[in-house]
Amino acid sequence: MQSKHEALADGREARSADHLSLGSDVPTQWARVRARLREEFGEAAFRSWLRAMTLFEVVDGRVRIGVPTRFLRDWVAAHYSERIRALWSEENPAIAAVEILVGASSHGETKRAVDCDPLAAAPDRVAAPMTAPALARRPPIQATRVAVPDDKASAEPPIGEPVDDKSDISAPLDPRFTFENFVVGKPNELAHAAARRVAESCVAVQRTVPFNPLFLYGGVGLGKTHLMHAIAWHLRTQNPARKVIYLSAEKFMYQFIRALRFKDTMAFKEQFRSVDVLMIDDVQFISGKDSTQEEFFHTFNALVDQNRQIIISADKSPSDLEGMEERMRSRLGWGLVADIHPTTYELRLGILQAKAEQRKAAMPPKVLEFLAHKITSNVRELEGALNRILAHSQLIGRDITLESAQEVLHDLLRANDRRVTIDEIQKRVAEHYNIRLSDMHSARRARAVARPRQVAMFLCKQLTPRSLPEIGRKFGGRDHTTVMHAVKKIEELRATDLALAEDVELLRRMLET
Repeated sequence: MQSKHEALADGREARSADHLSLGSDVPTQWARVRARLREEFGEAAFRSWLRAMTLFEVVDGRVRIGVPTRFLRDWVAAHYSERIRALWSEENPAIAAVEILVGASSHGETKRAVDCDPLAAAPDRVAAPMTAPALARRPPIQATRVAVPDDKASAEPPIGEPVDDKSDISAPLDPRFTFENFVVGKPNELAHAAARRVAESCVAVQRTVPFNPLFLYGGVGLGKTHLMHAIAWHLRTQNPARKVIYLSAEKFMYQFIRALRFKDTMAFKEQFRSVDVLMIDDVQFISGKDSTQEEFFHTFNALVDQNRQIIISADKSPSDLEGMEERMRSRLGWGLVADIHPTTYELRLGILQAKAEQRKAAMPPKVLEFLAHKITSNVRELEGALNRILAHSQLIGRDITLESAQEVLHDLLRANDRRVTIDEIQKRVAEHYNIRLSDMHSARRARAVARPRQVAMFLCKQLTPRSLPEIGRKFGGRDHTTVMHAVKKIEELRATDLALAEDVELLRRMLET
């Protein structure tokens, strides 16, 4: 019995004489090529990447195939062009090259192309699909080579409902968050210098990757997002050709889930693994989300292998990220880990002065000094206080004074006077009982560790506005019922254990002052 390969070979030999010319049989050849592609690559890949292909023309042994978007053109040219050319050659030995084009729009706009033959040039214009006789007799088209797609041109997503285009995935950049507007002080000087170095190296033609990844971490409102936006703005203005994706870890997870839903993970992988710079904000969001972590892990490795820059931010250092796989924590700490410390008085005052100058507002120095002393939590709250004072002055028509500032910000000032963080409580309790800070998050149940941990939970409930689940998460991902038990236990012991009651009262006073 004749094998499948022998049958195909016999069929090619029988057809070769008939297909040396590019006559009216071209559409039939194209139908067979499409059928072979569907058979070889499977229905899912064919539907996502190849179904949208349209035969435009055949000229001088060159087949020109159109697709609807630039992204699809680049993908097909990179992953399927050689096989398409080989199948055409089997169908018709007169075919020497295949070109993938972006099809003409409804307004007849000119689109550019990527040539599948490395020695051939891509056509500058594309006509609408033609009938079989016209395919054979149409004269050659003037051609120009296109090396890089035009990032400013719009692109539609591939067939089905694939992952959004890069321009839609990237989060919008805040025009205020540039390097020029970033106030540098001792708490953030390392992070700022590292961000500057990475931005400048990514702009260079012969770029190097000084730190990969660059991992920025610190509390809320200390400038991590500002620095990431500043890097993106620097690249956009200095080298727009660089492919940059900036988005939150939450949106990364959303895009991954969407790709799974529409069976379009190939597009997702290509989108994130073909960029020059990938920036992920608040990476702690994917802690505990195993599938998203798995995909991020492989994306991370692929980009590092290609010497592409990765920039990540989080609220904690890689080693302290709870719910993150050990291999992921290890890779996040590969490059440079830069801590942004809480602001000092001098830095807060400098930020207020810069913000007031940007708004061209005449702020009395005493008011700025008062705000820098009183609002110590984060820069966002500091800027919000400044905005409230300026808005009150403009709307009411009163001059800005120290008294008016205190009146406008009475609620904010009261909250800051008694604000204590869970991290601060854990640190102070650990020092008081002479245990390690890591014991606050560990699973150890020895009484010498468990009792101080319960005291810390009790104080968190008393001194912070955090909910029980939030407190539990800060203590190694414990359940809220564990926190409830700890609070109840300490309340009971305070009534019977005088030494414990004195410890709790002393710690409370130390934390509130």
